[in-house]
This record gives sequence, structure tokens and C-alpha cells, in this order.
Amino acid sequence: MTDSLLQSAPFDSISQVRYSPVNPNHLLASSWDTTVRFYDTTSEQKAKFDHRAAVLSCCFGDGTNAYSGGLDCTVRHLGLETEKSANLGAHDDSISSLVWSSEKNALISGSWDLSVRFWDPRAQSAHQSTEKMPERVYNMDLVGNMLVVAMASRLVRIYDTRKMDTVLHERDSSLKYLTRSLACMTDGQGYAMASTEGRIAVEYFDPSPAMQEKKYAFKCHRQTIDGVDHVWPVNALAFHPIHNTFASAGSDGIVSIWDHKVKKRLRQYSKFSNPVSSIAFNCDGTSMAIATCYTWDDGEAGMRTAERPAITIKKLGDEVKPRA
Repeated sequence: MTDSLLQSAPFDSISQVRYSPVNPNHLLASSWDTTVRFYDTTSEQKAKFDHRAAVLSCCFGDGTNAYSGGLDCTVRHLGLETEKSANLGAHDDSISSLVWSSEKNALISGSWDLSVRFWDPRAQSAHQSTEKMPERVYNMDLVGNMLVVAMASRLVRIYDTRKMDTVLHERDSSLKYLTRSLACMTDGQGYAMASTEGRIAVEYFDPSPAMQEKKYAFKCHRQTIDGVDHVWPVNALAFHPIHNTFASAGSDGIVSIWDHKVKKRLRQYSKFSNPVSSIAFNCDGTSMAIATCYTWDDGEAGMRTAERPAITIKKLGDEVKPRA
């Protein structure tokens, strides 16, 4: 399968790549260079939107509307056809995570200001509600009405977006270290989360003992070099939209495909020369976008030898399917 590099990648580290829910060739990339770029992966960059500071998160609403947020604390609406952006509102601190709820037709933002906020971009006043959190929000993901919020202090909360006044479950992460990435299963059964210490946990929503017995964690993105164990952060997770297998990506420059049901790795792709900061499957599951850039694991010294940021589009084959 062939890989292709997108032209005009961001100039600084890429915080997130996200595909359109309806067009398999439309991709967003948010970056520390203070931009969000909108690409047609078959041709070129179609639009670029500016923030006043680094952009940490982006997402599509539908095929023509997208949203972004980051260190300037503002939530922006991005008109992909008009190429104009509008300010929907703000948090009191940086925005770390954005997800779109098609069930509620609402944007959900998570922030370091200890809150999750709901926005209706069509309303005269876009801000709809604020839910206070016990800790800083680091990652969020959503499947159907199930919203998973991963916070500082390894805290995880699960909500039903139809009744946010009640916490369905509050859990400590089963991983000992800082949560770096989170993704919900396509089938709505649960989620995977990963840490800075080369581990992934597979968790289930159903609180019954039978389902909770199925949860597990495993080591990955590790290597022994000259007798020394090297461990890398798992920066990104993504579930395949059709097969419900998932991909993990780490600061070791490696992307792997896993079948969590049988606890097996299906594929490890060739190593990239830069760390992988974000990954996304397109809506029909035929491609994966892979953002590679310096992720500051080695401080300023590592920056001197890092290669330029890049976005690779990888065409997928049978390696993403569970084995019979």
C-alpha cells in the first residue's frame, strides 16, 4: 500500500489530525504554529485558519463546519466553504479537547479551567452550559451519548450527554502515569486510554462484574537497546470505523494496529523518523492520517535534530481487519 505526504504541512508540532465524518478525503490539522489547516488529501491545502496562540484541538461538525481551540482559550467556528472563522466563546484557561456530538448537534469543549462546556453554533448565544470538573481536562472522546473525560490526577469520568448533571461512573485510570490519549470503541462498548509510560488500558462502560473482568492493560511502544529498556509515550489512539480494531502511535515513531478482543497486534508499520503525535482513520476506513513531528520528549536538545513536521496519508488494506 502506498503512503503519500501532504503538501504544506504545519511549520510547528501538530497537535491533532481529524477526518471529516462524511468526506473520506477531507482532513483538519491543528498545530502549535497557531493554525488549523483544512486539506483535500487527494490534492492540496484548501484553507488555513489562524488563532492567536497554539491550537491544541480541532474537530468537524459536519462536512462544511469545523471547530478549534487551544492556548488562546477561544472556541472558534471554522466555515470550510467560506474560509471564515468566528469566535463562539471562551474558556478561562486553555482548551485541550473538542468533540462534536451528532446526537445533540452540539460542540463539547474540555479545558484546563476544570470545566466541560456545551455549545450550539446555530444559537444567537452559542454557549449552552458549563459542567464543573474536579480536575483539569486533558482528553475527551464520545461515542453515541457516552462521553469519556480524562483528567489530571489520572481521574476518568463517564457521562451520558443527555443528563450531564449525573456522573455515570468515576474511575481512577488503571495506568499509573499521566493520561496521554483516549479513544472510544466504534461499537460503543468502551474505550482505550494510554499513558506517557508505554501502556494502553482497554476499559468497558458496562459496570457489571462480567464486563469489568474483561478490562486489561498491556505494555507497548517499548524497545530494549543495548540492554537498556526504552519506554515512549503513547501519544494517540484511534478506532477503525468499520472493524473496531484500533491504532496506537508513540514517540518511538511507530504506529501499530491492535485487535483488543483477542489481545493481539495485527500490524506494526515501518518506523517514522519523527515521533507520531496524532492519528485518525477516515470515515470509510480506507486511509489513516499520521502526523509526525517533534513532541518535546527530549526537551530543547532534541529539537535541534528533529525533522520538519509532516502528515502522511497511509492507504489501508486487510491488516486493519480482525483475523478469523
